[in-house]
Amino acid sequence: MSLQLRTATPADIPAITAIYAVEVRELVNTYEYEVPAAAEMAQRMQDITARGFPYLVATIDGEVAGYAYANSYRARIAYQWTVENSVYVDARFQGKGVGRALMQALIDECTARGFRQMIAVIGEPTNTASIKLHERFGFELVGVFRGLGRKHGRWLDTVQMQRALGDGADSAPSNE
Repeated sequence: MSLQLRTATPADIPAITAIYAVEVRELVNTYEYEVPAAAEMAQRMQDITARGFPYLVATIDGEVAGYAYANSYRARIAYQWTVENSVYVDARFQGKGVGRALMQALIDECTARGFRQMIAVIGEPTNTASIKLHERFGFELVGVFRGLGRKHGRWLDTVQMQRALGDGADSAPSNE
């Protein structure tokens, strides 16, 4: 097994779309009801990377095993140093270190780009794999929104976790 990380490209969209489709159809973590088409996923990738956020894929023996990206936490200017992360791993490759590798690379890339805080918005407190992954990387629970969303006929709680990047809030950013 040869795990490699790299920047995602448009050629990865079919695999990324397939991974995300399982999350949308079978689970609640995405809060989306309908699987986005590949063209929509490509547009999302383009929008994210055009705004200077990282979008990564992990491959195992040349096959896309997972992907991760950071995006703006909120649109208002005061949030410009805060990112929200997303990490998705193909079910066939879960438990093989793919999520850990993607998370570390995403944290490193966001830190290098000058971001100061990373937020994780985790659908459902029962998503213990995601919560444990974030805890391994120093994320702390900052709250749980009760009944924030609804999918598959039930109300969903949303876990919020946070970790500092670089100096976090201990110093002013260099681009201020």
